[in-house]
Formats: sequence, structure tokens, C-alpha cells
Amino acid sequence: MVIVYNDAARIETAVRSVLNQSLRSHEVIVCDDHSTDGTQAVVERLVAEHPDVVRYIRLEANSGHCGAPRNRGVAAARGRFIMFLDSDDTLDQHACRNMVAMAEQSHADMVIGRCVRHDVATGKETSWMPWLVQRKVVYESLHDQPELLYDVLSTNKLYRHDFLTRENLVFLEDRLYEDNLFSAHAYLAAKKIAIIPQHIYTWNIERKAANLSITRRAADIRNITDRIIVTRKIDDLLTKHDAGDLRLQKDIRFIENDLRVHLARLGTLPEENQRALVDAARPYLETLQPEAFLQAKPLPAMAAYLARQGDYHGVATVHDYMVGKPFQPHLTADLVVHDGRVYWSDRHLDDELGRAVLDVTELGLQDRPLSKLRLGGRIDSVHRDGDLVTIAGSFVNPLGRITVESAPKAQLVFSERRSKRRVFKTKAQLVVDEQRVGWTVTFEPERLLRPVGLIDPNYSVRLHLAVGTDSADLALFAEDEVTEALRLPARPKLTRLTADLLQGYRTDSGNVALRLDADGSAAKLGTAAISGVRNTSIGSRAWERAAELQTSLRQRRNKRATKLSWYENVFLKMPVKKGTVVFESHMGKQFSDSPRAIYEEMKRQGIKFTPIWVYATHPTGFPSDAKLVQRNSWAYLQALGQAEFWIDNQGFPHDLRKRPETTYIQTWHGSAFKKMGFDEATIKAQTEQSQQRLQRAIDRFDVFLVRSEHDERTLTQGMRVGAELLRVGYPRNDALVNGGNEAEVAKLRKSLGLTDGRKVVLYAPTFRPEEVNRKSGLQLPFDLDEFVHRFGDDAVLLVRPHYLVSFALPPAYGHSVRNVANVHDVTPLMQISDALITDYSSLMFDYSLLDRPMIFHVPDYDDYVGSSRGSYFDLGSIAPGPLTRTSEELIAALSDLDGNASAYAGKRREFVAQYGEFDTGQAAKAVVDRFFRSGARRG
Repeated sequence: MVIVYNDAARIETAVRSVLNQSLRSHEVIVCDDHSTDGTQAVVERLVAEHPDVVRYIRLEANSGHCGAPRNRGVAAARGRFIMFLDSDDTLDQHACRNMVAMAEQSHADMVIGRCVRHDVATGKETSWMPWLVQRKVVYESLHDQPELLYDVLSTNKLYRHDFLTRENLVFLEDRLYEDNLFSAHAYLAAKKIAIIPQHIYTWNIERKAANLSITRRAADIRNITDRIIVTRKIDDLLTKHDAGDLRLQKDIRFIENDLRVHLARLGTLPEENQRALVDAARPYLETLQPEAFLQAKPLPAMAAYLARQGDYHGVATVHDYMVGKPFQPHLTADLVVHDGRVYWSDRHLDDELGRAVLDVTELGLQDRPLSKLRLGGRIDSVHRDGDLVTIAGSFVNPLGRITVESAPKAQLVFSERRSKRRVFKTKAQLVVDEQRVGWTVTFEPERLLRPVGLIDPNYSVRLHLAVGTDSADLALFAEDEVTEALRLPARPKLTRLTADLLQGYRTDSGNVALRLDADGSAAKLGTAAISGVRNTSIGSRAWERAAELQTSLRQRRNKRATKLSWYENVFLKMPVKKGTVVFESHMGKQFSDSPRAIYEEMKRQGIKFTPIWVYATHPTGFPSDAKLVQRNSWAYLQALGQAEFWIDNQGFPHDLRKRPETTYIQTWHGSAFKKMGFDEATIKAQTEQSQQRLQRAIDRFDVFLVRSEHDERTLTQGMRVGAELLRVGYPRNDALVNGGNEAEVAKLRKSLGLTDGRKVVLYAPTFRPEEVNRKSGLQLPFDLDEFVHRFGDDAVLLVRPHYLVSFALPPAYGHSVRNVANVHDVTPLMQISDALITDYSSLMFDYSLLDRPMIFHVPDYDDYVGSSRGSYFDLGSIAPGPLTRTSEELIAALSDLDGNASAYAGKRREFVAQYGEFDTGQAAKAVVDRFFRSGARRG
């Protein structure tokens, strides 16, 4: 059954997706909610073409909701099974066949299949709640899988007709969110619920549609009141069906999904609208169980709690930070430290539930560099005095980390939104206090802002902030009246006939931007003439075609297939740029490791070359004298296509072919304890096609650095490396063998506050797969309180998680523990450490070169080595330090580091001899002499 209202452009596609089903025995009922466009003519033509299959029902008047047309369709349906389809969506070709087959096999009252959200603008597809449809399964009741309550769609499901009749399952006709109640009723009433993982339904998302769908008009007050009314009816259903134990799951869903949708972008609404939305939600939020706030995801739980407390500003700050695309997330909360923990605000901490919900220590905001904090700023005022304009604003000072002593600097940056080729900057004056940082710029717009005109109509506005080596680009937001007051005189290069003003406006992301406009008579005359040409039939068609072409090109330009085509057909055919070297460390996450050591040796020797460093997301901490390119950007692809050398320690993207004229020096990033490459069980389990893709990527290497015969037997064979093996050791380890880096090491000690003579212990584990995407990241497998109690006065613990894993350190431990996740290079961290705690990390091989105490804390040894990853040798018999399994054993080992130093001296020497034999301190020099010295022999 297809419901439609004023959708003549898409209804035919929806209906034909049913007509083209591989299951031929079906009917299509189109229920028209009294459309006033050409929908009726389109459907009547389809009825005429397929009179035995397509039926048309037109409601006498528009109902304003989806419930009435669906109910009419169900009443008219003749089949044993019913499915619902919206006019802007489609069914997969085999949807009906797969759903009916499962219904017949399982005897279920309802069957659920995979819904795929398709972004019409970008073509990107994502599964709707994929964890619910991972496998084929039959549940006897909702109690078997309460999380089904999260899937409130009625459209990715098949229902037995007699089940709907028996249970009197109908849609509400006078409320929005009729799907929510209908689905909950169906879940509770069904004797069996079946799941299949196949793609059934395509939900098309058009973010810029002229008429937003009901669910996308979520900020309307009617929406939230209807949602709450419907949710209360669901509560009644739970009671009626003796399913009160599912109330907690429903409450969590309301916090995480329902309320979140309505309060998104709250901060962009007028104050009276903010208050109305929050006040509408408060009475129902007071009925939710406290446990729901504790079990829900942290950010939605905070928003719900603050709404319940009537804290309008607090709710807005949470939603500022957690809104998803296309909106711009930004941090505006006044974070505080209380009793050694970080809280979203200093309000409500006298309430036990408030303290628990508002504790954001695990988000790690206290440790993140500014570049990763997603700071957002405000424009508070715009003032014009003759030719001068003064713009003033502010942004939150996160935990007071920006100080006058840190000498912060800022620039207001205007950049053309499309190509970003035209950029104008002006210096900002800053006023710093513990809570906020104020900024002011005064400039002559007509001197500073020189757009071309016509071709560059829109400009973004950002505040670029620099504090020491850290930096951030802040999106700017403003009230409507301030945005409207942002009227900057402009002098386009194509004369003022094309425009004479840059007018402020709010983007789809919610932040402030500028667009060219006309204010004076000449500009109005010129733009009117241009509009006149555009409004002629020929001009209009040409302009529309140009706009469509531009949109199409922009969408295609960002697709991976387009980029790869350009890489293959353009960049690889451009001349090689002699002396150009592309450096990448850990997929652009760091300026570190052996690529850094080679780069610095080239600089030391005075080699003439053009360095290009790759960054992943934030270009902070990279050398200022190198060109920086973002990984997978167009500049990145061109750099790789034309480079004479590639140098990295992990692997450039597998789908990028290396031209023969380019030399790829693969330094790798560690010796092998864990099984590697094709020796790994996960790689062995891959398809032959996937394994071949990996092999092709490895075959690009021209030179592969190794540090021992052990690596030749294990690492290179496991990875099936066919490149030349360069037996010189790892350049990153030269500093460990020779010393050096004195200035950097001293600077690092000072920055970490390690100037009081206490010993330094480095904890650097490898990663576990479950930690990579876990928001809390690394969870220490030992008692940190006990470490601080026992050793805090005599030692400082540095916690260095794997670069794929995050870590949040509570401020309470600040005296004795440091989070060093954001220190790019681990080598100086090893140099300042008196002892190392690790597990299976390849750092063990590097640190052994320092001949200092090592402890191997491996509480999961049996699982990790025995059944998870596997290893090339028995760590217990070879490790140059004790293995500890419990927190108590680790604390005992730490209490005797002097004994460790002497007891394991022999084992450390044996370990270095076996696993670091080529590490003589000359690796970087050997690479530079071989490839970059004048007259050096190329690979």
C-alpha cells in the first residue's frame, strides 16, 4: 500500500518499485490524501496501464496525517499480507518475496527487514538501526528483543492481514508519529516477530526539500506535544499488555531518540521557542525512571535531565555539541572541575542524579587539544563607523586552559565557500578570562574583502585561534538580528554592478556566512539587469542548467570513484616532480616515527627536497616548512601521483596505484610479536578478492626496512613482502641508541610538568578491537587509585594509548598521572621514562634499546595470544621483564624497579641482540645516503 499527498514527481517511481517485484502475486493500493497537484493524473495513468494490479483510493478531504490513508488502504486490502510504502521511497526488487517467504516459514505475525537511508544529494546509503537486522531470527515476543522498540517505522515490515484485524491494529488519525504507536502495539500483540537481514526498503532523504517531512519539522511545538501524547499511549499499552518491565527500555529510547530530535538546534531558535519546547517536554520527563537517565547515552541523557530541570541554556549547550550533519556541532558549555571530575556545568551538582548525568569526564574534553574540541564562537555585535566595521564576539574558555600567559592569537577569516581559493583575513584582539574569551576585529571591508563577483557568491566566516602549537577554526553563530546587521560593504573585481555588499545569513549548518548582495542603486541596477537576463526563457534554462551542472559536478567530485579516476587518468600522467617526498605517519595522525626521523635527517644534511606531510583531520604539530595535505583530499592525490618518493610507516590507501617512477620506502612501525598480515586469522578468513587487494597494496613497496633477522622470518613473510629489505634498523630508534633530541626532550618534560625529580613510568599498551570505537576508549586494566596512593609522591605515570584509541583522564589524578595521547611522537616519551609498562605492543622492542626496566601487564594473555591474535614467540619465556596478570602483581613489580633493572639485565641484552640487531643508530643516515645524497643509487 502506497500513501501519497502532492507528490506527482515521485509517486510513479514508488509504485513501479512494487510493480517490478519478483513476487508477482500482489496488488498495489494507492491511497491519496486528497492531493491538489498532478498526483491523481499520474496514478490514474498507472491504473489504466495495470488495471488488475493497481487500485486508487482518493480521500474526500486532506487528513493532514499518514494514519487516515493507511487505515483506508488496510480496510480495502484483499491480500493475506500487507506492507506500507511512502510515495517518496521504494522497495527492493525482492522485498515482497523475501518477506513473505520468512512469514510462511516462521508463521510470524510480522516480519522486519533492513531499511536503507539513501541521501539523495550525495548518494550515500546507511542502514537504519543495523544491529536489529544483522541475522535471520524469530522472537517469540518483544521481551526477547526489547530494543525493537527503537525501530518505530511501519514501512520496513510485513504484517499478516488477519493479525491487524484480530488485534484491531489501526493508525491514529489525529496525531503525528502514528507509526510509533502502531509499531509498539504490533510488537506487543504479535505472537511471533521475525527478522531478516535482506535490504527491503529504501528511505530517500532530501535534506533541502521545499516541504520538509513531518519528522524533519521536529522543532514545531505541535510535533513535540503530539510525540509526548503518543508516548503516553505507548506507556498505557505496556501496562495493558503486562509489559511494565519494558518501560525502562522505552524511556531510554525516548531520551536517546525522540526528545533528541525535537531539541536539536535548540540554540538557534528564539528564546521563547526554546522555552516552549522545553516546557512542553518537562512534565513527561518527570515521569521517566532515574535509571533511564543513567543508562542512556551521555549527551542525550544530559539534554533530557537539563530539560527536566528547566535549564534552557544547559539544554541548548548540549544540543549545540551533539547535533549531527548537516548541522555544525560546537562546544559552548561552561565546563567545570569539581572533586577531581569534569562536569558539563556547575549547576545541579547538589542533586545526586545531576552529578551522575552531568559528569563528562569520560568524554575526555579536559585532555583534547583545542583542534579536537569543536569549539564554537558567537558574534555578539556589529558596529559601523564610517568606513570601519567592528565585529565583536566571544567563545567559551574550556576549563580555563587559554591564559594570557599562553599568548593566544586569532584571526577572523572569510573564505569563498565553494573553491576556498579566495581567502581574506584580519587580526582579532582577544580579552581572556577563566570562563570566556572575547574577540574584536576592526577593519575596512572595502579594502579587505575583494570578491570577484557572480562566480563567488558565498563566503564562510571563521575565527582561527592559535595557542602555542595548538590551533582551532571556530564556526561562528549569531542571533537573527546580529546576522542581519552583518552588512559589509564590498568592492568586487567585476565592479559594483555585480554586487556591493556582503550580507550575513545563516547556513543549513546553523552558522554565520556571507553572500553577495546589492545595496546601492548601481548594484541594484546591475543585478536587476543580470536577473532580467536570467529570467528570460533562454537565460533561465541556461542558468538552471549551469546550476544543475555545478551541483552534479560537486557531488561527483567528492565521490571516491571520481577521485580515483582523476588519480589514474590525470595525476599519474602528469610529470613527476623531482625532489618531492610525501611523508605519512600512522595514516596522517602524527608527525612521528621513522618518516619523521628521515625527514629530519634530510634537513640536517641540507638535502634539497620538497617535503609534503600528510595530516588526517587536524594539521596541528606538523612542521611549518613543509606543505601539508589532508589525507584523501584532491591535493593529497595529486601529491602522491606526482611524488618522486613515498615514505610512510603503515600504508597509503590500498586503491592508489604507485607509478614506476616513484620509489616507495616503507619504514613499517614495529617488529612482530603478534601474528601479522596473511598469518592473521582475520586475514585468512577474508575472501580471495580481499586478500588480493591487500597483496597488491604490499607489492607497491620498493624498499622495506627491517631491524632483525626475526622480522625477516616473521613480519616480512607474514606480509608477503617482495620488496628489497633494507637491514638498517628503524630510523625512529636512532635517538634511543645515540641519545639526542635534548632540546625536544627538555621541552617535553617542561610541558608535562616533570621537573620535580620524580621517576617517570610510561604505560603504553597496544589496542584491542573493542576499544577503537568505544567512546570511553582505553580503560586501564589496573587500579589507578592504588598507583597514586603507593607511588604518587615518587613517580609520575604517563598513559600513552595506541593511536587508534582514545583515553580520558580524570583531573583528580593530575598530580601523579598524565595523559600523553596527544604527544605526536612516542620516542621522546620513551627517552624521558625511567620504566615501561606495556603488554603486546611492539614498543617493547624499541624500549629495550634503552636498557631500562620493563613490566609486561597482560591480564588477558590467554585470550589475546591463545585465541584472539596469536604470536610468533612465547612472551613469558623471552620477555625482558616480569609478566603481571593482576593489579596487585603490577603494583608489586613497580615497587621494585631497581631489582628489575639488575635481575633482567641479561635478558634485556639477549632481547636486543635477537630483536634489534640492526638498530645501530645509523638508520636514518643510511636511508638518506642511499636515496637522497647527490649521486645516490635509486631503488
